[in-house]
Amino acid sequence: MQNGRADLASQAIEEYKLALDHDPKSGYLNSGLAELYFKLRRVREAMSAVQDILKKDPDNLEAHKLLGRIYLGSLGGVQNGEQSNEMLNLATAEYMKLVQLEPTSTENHVILGQLYTLAHDTPKAEEQFKAARSIDGDSEDVILNLARLYSEGGDTHRAIETLNSLPPDDRTARTEFALGANYDQMKDMKSAIAAYRRALDLESDNLDSERALAQDLLADGQLDAAMKQYQHISQEDAQDPQAYIRISEIQRRKGQYKEAFATLNRAKALVSESVELSFNEALLDDSLGRYEQATQVLEHLVADTLHANGEYSDGEKNNRTIFLDRLGNEYRERNMTDQAVATYQKMVELGGDAAVRGYQGQVDAYREAKEFDKATAVARTAVEKMPKDVNIELTYAMQLTDTGKVDEGLAIANGLLKDSADEREVHVGLAQIYTRLRRWKEASDEIDKAEKLQSKVDDKVTIPFLRGTLQERQKHYDAAEEQFRKVLAADPNNAPALNYLGYMLADRGVRLDDALGMVRKAVELDPQNGAYLDSLGWAYFKLGQYALAEENLMKAIERMGTDPTVHDHLGDVYEKTGRTRLAEAQWERSLNEYHRSAAADVEPSDVEKLQHKLESAKVRLAKSSPEQSLAPQ
Repeated sequence: MQNGRADLASQAIEEYKLALDHDPKSGYLNSGLAELYFKLRRVREAMSAVQDILKKDPDNLEAHKLLGRIYLGSLGGVQNGEQSNEMLNLATAEYMKLVQLEPTSTENHVILGQLYTLAHDTPKAEEQFKAARSIDGDSEDVILNLARLYSEGGDTHRAIETLNSLPPDDRTARTEFALGANYDQMKDMKSAIAAYRRALDLESDNLDSERALAQDLLADGQLDAAMKQYQHISQEDAQDPQAYIRISEIQRRKGQYKEAFATLNRAKALVSESVELSFNEALLDDSLGRYEQATQVLEHLVADTLHANGEYSDGEKNNRTIFLDRLGNEYRERNMTDQAVATYQKMVELGGDAAVRGYQGQVDAYREAKEFDKATAVARTAVEKMPKDVNIELTYAMQLTDTGKVDEGLAIANGLLKDSADEREVHVGLAQIYTRLRRWKEASDEIDKAEKLQSKVDDKVTIPFLRGTLQERQKHYDAAEEQFRKVLAADPNNAPALNYLGYMLADRGVRLDDALGMVRKAVELDPQNGAYLDSLGWAYFKLGQYALAEENLMKAIERMGTDPTVHDHLGDVYEKTGRTRLAEAQWERSLNEYHRSAAADVEPSDVEKLQHKLESAKVRLAKSSPEQSLAPQ
């Protein structure tokens, strides 16, 4: 029959019928005929035959099992496809009967639980999976189903607890993979990586586990380890464009731009259209300073992902948010403030978290352009449109305090302590505001209050980072370093902490090799970050490597041309290498940017040093070439 011998199948059916003519009550013959119909996919006839049996023998276990299998087959399998409620109800009723007839069958409880899951009846599904677990506590299939139920219901902690309850020796790669996926949901990258490694140890040729491991290694900043996995994936599956895209990303982040382009071209040969490929191409263009090309690619991505009706799936909305955010950054780096604001407004139109980021992007764009009134106006509008969003309220409060309306800003922030369910977030925001206002005691008190409310893994880095910033602003450098070291102990790839500590050490000329290593790692983690590039240039300057210092500071200026610090640093490089007139121009620009900046962003002692350097440069230039010093700059 499996070989297509329909004639033999028909003959077998006729023989069953002839036999039943002689013994119509034979359960064996009726079951055999029903089973044959089922194997031949003659579902209606199979159902009819089974139902005939059950009319005569309502508790016939084998008949109920066959009918259950028929219903499941009609569903397209328990895990796949959307079927009518009628068929789902029939299958559910049949397995309820099977559970009554055979209560110690783990399989029956599991299938019934899966059917309840399909019907979105979580309590009943959980009841069946737990019943199965009471029969066979070490059944991997039972554990996986129960954990999946918790995970899909949003209770990731309980899913992980359930999976971990299975003894390690009883686990297969499926359990370890499920653990990795749930740790991913928790943003616990270290545990996810460990789980995926165990999955690969158990099943070394499973490319799904290897892809998940490679992705998490890359997300965790372990570039060399991720590269090793992706290279192996590309060897095992040469038609996988994703592997080449990721390899190209790693090469880009390591500064291997020629190799990155070549690898990206290999991916292009495998896939004609890919938004991810185009996005990585834009990032590569940006890394090479080809900002116009990067902008054009991102503009196309934004246009291509636009839905006229404004309806997007979660995945589509996430992609569009990423593209708009990156395009907004490109415009900001090119000092195209109006275009940046218009782009961020498109994020606002997506609603939810994208809207919050869109409003904050507009505020940041105006702040970088030193258009503080416009930044405040956007923040005010954001509060009106999203009055219950704590981050939006805090952004507005900080904007007010930064622009001199301290009492009004603090009143808004403190008012959130009565209205917000997340007081911890408010205390964190107040700590940042007080730090910027140089009100050290109040900032420290707010950090202490936030720490008492901490409950998430993120607080292991948030609280010490805030304390480190507070101590550094007070020039308590040893205390600041101690706090930043705590952040890095909890998260060795925390780019902001690596950059902050590395810059702080470099600026003081302390442990310069360590400082360079930290900021280089920060840049590797976030190659497009202008502040990190500035820190890298400054570390090279302190080490006396002036060519590398100039190269990285120029890159930083391309990305944050309105920042006074980076112009000050580049002026120091020019002065150190005997180009005093270029140094003077950079220091002039730095001083102008300081004058345009918010008071909270200006350290008076830095401005005083800058003015002294500039005056000294002018004197030297006047002495060396009086007539030249009068020429327009």
